[in-house]
Amino acid sequence: MKIALAQINTTIGDFEGNLRRVLEALRAAEAKGAELAVFPEMTLTGYPPKDLLERPDFVEANLRALKDLTQKARGPACLVGFVDRRDAPQGKPLANAAALIADRKILAVKHKILLPTYDVFDEGRYFEPGHESPVFGFGDRRLGVSICEDIWNDRAYWGRSQYPVDPVLEQARAGAELLINISASPYSRGKEKLRRDLLRRQALRYRVPLVYVNLVGGNDDLVFDGQSLVLSAEGKVLKQLKAFAEDLQVVDVARLKPIPIPKHSEEALVLDALVLGLRDYMRKCGFQKAVIGLSGGIDSALTAWIAVRALGAKNVLGVSLPSEFSSQGSLNDARSLAKALKIEYRVYPIAPLYERFKGTLKFDGRGKVDTALQNIQARIRGNILMALSNREGRLLLSTGNKSELSVGYCTLYGDMAGGFAVISDVPKMLVYRLARLANRIQPAISRATFTKPPSAELAPGQKDQDDLPPYEILDGILERYIERRMSPEAIVADGFSKKTVADVLRRLDANEYKRQQAAPGIRVTGKAFGYGWRMPISSRYRVKL
Repeated sequence: MKIALAQINTTIGDFEGNLRRVLEALRAAEAKGAELAVFPEMTLTGYPPKDLLERPDFVEANLRALKDLTQKARGPACLVGFVDRRDAPQGKPLANAAALIADRKILAVKHKILLPTYDVFDEGRYFEPGHESPVFGFGDRRLGVSICEDIWNDRAYWGRSQYPVDPVLEQARAGAELLINISASPYSRGKEKLRRDLLRRQALRYRVPLVYVNLVGGNDDLVFDGQSLVLSAEGKVLKQLKAFAEDLQVVDVARLKPIPIPKHSEEALVLDALVLGLRDYMRKCGFQKAVIGLSGGIDSALTAWIAVRALGAKNVLGVSLPSEFSSQGSLNDARSLAKALKIEYRVYPIAPLYERFKGTLKFDGRGKVDTALQNIQARIRGNILMALSNREGRLLLSTGNKSELSVGYCTLYGDMAGGFAVISDVPKMLVYRLARLANRIQPAISRATFTKPPSAELAPGQKDQDDLPPYEILDGILERYIERRMSPEAIVADGFSKKTVADVLRRLDANEYKRQQAAPGIRVTGKAFGYGWRMPISSRYRVKL
C-alpha cells in the first residue's frame, strides 16, 4: 500500500487555510499514486488551540471543515486530526480525534486515549480520553491508528507505565499489521533522537511497521520540527522527512530499504527552530517587519542574523542607542553587523534623554551609576524602540538570553521590552555556539563580538561577570536545576561551589515576577519559561543549601 506522509504547517483557527493545505497535499499525493494520505494531529484546528476549545463556535467551525473535507476530498483516502464532539452524558464534551475519510464518507473515527498534562501540554483540561483502541480494515491491511501520546506509554522504555493503559499494545494484540501515529510533537534539544528511539522500540517490540507523521511549523512559543518517520518491523528507519520544513513523501513500506539516519548537529537544529519559529510567529500574527536594538553584543547579533534569515534583510531594522558608557568597539561591531547583513541601520544617542531623566528625578549622576540609573538607560532605549515599533508597524524583537532571564539580569520595560523574545530559551554559551554556526552559513558577526567580555555597558567598565558567575558555570547550574531537575545538593556534588549554587538558585526564585512579564519566546530546551513553567510569584519557598 502506498502511503503519503503529509507533513504540513497548520495555523491555529485558520480552518480555510488548513483545509486548503490538506486538499493541496491530497492532490500531490494522488499524483504520486498514494492510496492513503496521513496528516498530523489536530490537522484542521491547528495545535495547540488552548482555550479556543471552550468556544462552541470554534469547535463548530472545525466540524464544518471536516464536513467540507469529506465532500471535497478526491483521490486517496486520508487520515486527518480534528476535534470531535461527544454525545455521552458524562465527561468532557470534546475529544482529540482522527478521522479516516474515503469516497466522501467518514469510515472511522479514533479518539485519543492518553492525554498529556505536563510541561507545555494541558489536554486533560479540554478533552475526554477515548476508551477504545480499534484496528481499522483498509484495503488489504489492518491499521492501528494512534494519536501522539498514545504511542509514548512504553513501560520497557521508561521503566514505568505513565498511564494505566497502552493503546498501541492493545492494537498489536488485535492484529494490527501497520501502526500509524499522527502527532503534534514540539521540538526541544535532543527530542528528535528520543522520539526516534522510542518509535524504533515500538516497531521492534510488536514486529509491525510504523508510520509516524508529525506537525511542522511555529505556533507561539512552540516549534514543531516535522521529521516524520517510516520504520520497518525490525525497527529500522526506512524514511525520514525534512526537519523544520513542509514535506510530502509517498512510500510503499513493503518495498523500502533501511537508510542511514540523517545527521544534524544540535546547533543546526536549534538554529533552524529559531528561524522557523520567528518566521511563523510573524506570519501567523500578521507582521512583516521587525526592529532590533543592536548593542554590539553577541545576543543582539545572533537575533539580527536569525531575523534576516526568517524575514529577509529588507524587513529588518537595526537600531544603535549609544550612551556615554557605550564603547567605540561595540558601536563599530553593531555598524559592521548591519552592513554585513544588509539591513537598514539607524543611530539614536540616548545621552541627552538620560541627563534629562537624572535632572527631573534629581538623581546625582556624579557618583556611582547605581541600579536605578542603569535601568533608566535601558528603559529609554525600550521607549525609543517601542516608538519605532508603533510608528512603523515593526515588531520589536527583544534580545535577552535564557541565562539572563533566569537570574533577572535584565530590566523590565527596558531590554525586556518587545513583542517576541527570539532567544529567551537559549542559554548564553549556546548563543556563542549558534553564532559561530551562523557565521559559517553567512558571515556577519565580527570576531570582536565573540572575544570581548559580555557587558550591558550601563556603567563605567561594567562587565557581566562583575555580578554573575562565569556563564559556563551559570549555565551548568541552571541546566541541571531547570531541565534535569537535580537537587541543589546533587549540583554541588557535580563540582559546583555551594555558595555559587545557592546564589544562582536564590536569584532564580526571586525573579519569577520578571519572567511572567517577559515577551513570549521560542522553546528549544526541555524546560522553557512560559507556558511549561508554572511557578507562583507570591511564594516564600526558597531553595536552601
